[in-house]
Amino acid sequence: MRNLQERMPPLDVLRIMEASRQGDRREGILLRQSKGWFAVGGMGQEPMAALAYALRPDDLLFCYYRDRALCLARGLTTYDLALEFFARADSCSGGRQMPGHHGCKRLGIVSVATPTASQCIPAAGAAWAAKLQGTDRVVACCVGDASVRQGEFYEALAFALQEKLPLVMVVEDNGYGISTPTAPHDPFRLRVLDSSSLVRIDARDPYVVLEATLDAVERARRGGGPTTLWCEMDRLCPHTSSDDQRVYRSADELAEIAHRDPIRKLVKRVVDDGLISAEDWQYEAEAIARAVEADYDRAFAAPEPDPAGLLSNTIGTGLSIPPIPGELASALVRDEPITMVEAINLTLQHALSLDPTIVMFGEDIEDPKGGVFGFTKGLSTAYPGRVRNSPLAEATIVGVGVGMAVAGCRPVFELQFIDFVGTAFNQLVNQAATLRWRTNGDEICPMVLMAPCGAYLPGGGIWHSQTNEGIWAHVPGLCTAVPSTPADAAAMLWTAIHMDDPVLFLIPKHVFRRRSRITELPEGAPGTAAVRRSGSDVTLVTWGSTVVLADEAAQRAGNEGVSVEILDLRWISPCDWPSVEASVARTGRLVVLHEDNRTGGFGETVVAQMTSHPERWDAFLAPPQIVARMDTQVPFCPSLEYAALPDLDAVMEAIRTVMG
Repeated sequence: MRNLQERMPPLDVLRIMEASRQGDRREGILLRQSKGWFAVGGMGQEPMAALAYALRPDDLLFCYYRDRALCLARGLTTYDLALEFFARADSCSGGRQMPGHHGCKRLGIVSVATPTASQCIPAAGAAWAAKLQGTDRVVACCVGDASVRQGEFYEALAFALQEKLPLVMVVEDNGYGISTPTAPHDPFRLRVLDSSSLVRIDARDPYVVLEATLDAVERARRGGGPTTLWCEMDRLCPHTSSDDQRVYRSADELAEIAHRDPIRKLVKRVVDDGLISAEDWQYEAEAIARAVEADYDRAFAAPEPDPAGLLSNTIGTGLSIPPIPGELASALVRDEPITMVEAINLTLQHALSLDPTIVMFGEDIEDPKGGVFGFTKGLSTAYPGRVRNSPLAEATIVGVGVGMAVAGCRPVFELQFIDFVGTAFNQLVNQAATLRWRTNGDEICPMVLMAPCGAYLPGGGIWHSQTNEGIWAHVPGLCTAVPSTPADAAAMLWTAIHMDDPVLFLIPKHVFRRRSRITELPEGAPGTAAVRRSGSDVTLVTWGSTVVLADEAAQRAGNEGVSVEILDLRWISPCDWPSVEASVARTGRLVVLHEDNRTGGFGETVVAQMTSHPERWDAFLAPPQIVARMDTQVPFCPSLEYAALPDLDAVMEAIRTVMG
């Protein structure tokens, strides 16, 4: 029989709950004094602190923004939360996150992202990592009840059930999504959720929460799979400081939930049990309030972040990439020509053999298929369990990668086509790309997402022919690589696998089966372009599939007496601006060629970068030109496809224009 009070002494948890409540009150006062900008309260949800008493220090916790008391119980201090409120330099995010968005790697609290339910799939990914690593570590993930109508909640739950993951999903049901009552949307009431792995509790009592959580954690540790704890509670405060719940909740309802205040109920319990007198508790509560006020006064006086450091920890610096091992180099540098597909496969084979933390996950990547294009052929046979088929769910693929990266793995995952990343946009842009920055470097996301891209391959149609690098270049914290040769594919993939940031590795379909002989392996470092052809009259900047088209244009231009220098960017982000500038300084003329559509394409960024600095502007002898896909989709009919894409005539017209 468990002794719950011995595991979680009543006065200890009551003090934490009271400190949380007083923190919420203090922030409300400070906002009225114009000493803050925003607050999100957890009043009424303080019993969630009990979760911390059911977890070990090595377990991981994915919170949501009302989990103030839970984070205090896990080890954060009121001073930590006060630094968050004032966005001070020493806060967990260095002033980059909103209040309530807690995170602390040392305490196993994974940084909160605002988009609702976006933490669920990464939590499942971290639980999968724990299972693959052979540990009995458990992952707990908290989410609000309104958020469980997000598809990512269901994807996470389905994956956790499929793999019997050590995940405890905690739904904090306070009955409202801002002003909307959630009862009509409740998937439990709608019979969407299987009751065999769901436990519904009255979470106004921290001991009910503790007992249910202990059961769920013990089940997870012994390999019994996930549990969803559906915790009924009350939100005693507005949604945020920008809300007034009196607008949509009646006075009777507010009085009713105030009567169920979990702190008031626990105070009565400890007094009735003789653990403390009412007078002594009143004295303690006043002391807690004074201590909270003092912590906020001290945090208010703490230094603000230095704007000079705003760009720090967007991506990592000072990379130390191990050299390509001799065995892999020997397999690549050989007399026989090789394709990009083969080069990628060989690189993945050697990476898997050398680093047991590398895990691969994607649609159809297991043998006998080995991926729809063969990138992973033979890998699941050689490394069973580490090369796995994913469900047909791109958000699951990317989100699981984020969680696995947090948990110490190096995910190298695959999307069948970059065109299908839309459903994973939230995970890629709001989770993976922001993790390092929003934690000020406390957490990193070393993840490679391989994705075939592009057109010039008839029959692809609208959703198998996009590149979209203009979109990905727009996302801070996301590195984007586009190789154009087998040698670059191997060298750049090797680099990407060993980076500590998310890398979108776009593989151009038009060239990935072209054979070429590798005589030496190039440098694969991020932000390094390659001069494919030297020239003196025109700089032709390009990347990916259109490198082939650029070479054809350079040859034809040479026949007309024009010397064209081809600069293959290779990395869109980070971009090698010094090499572009140096080439334009030599030639005085610039043409940018890419197959992404023109408006918002990366070509516009290249031109803007080269013309917005006076010293660069002075180098130009003619207006720069961009050759790109028309601002339309890629049609299915081959003749229409080629009409939409850049062709040799268009490139030659641009070269002749800059030559005057």
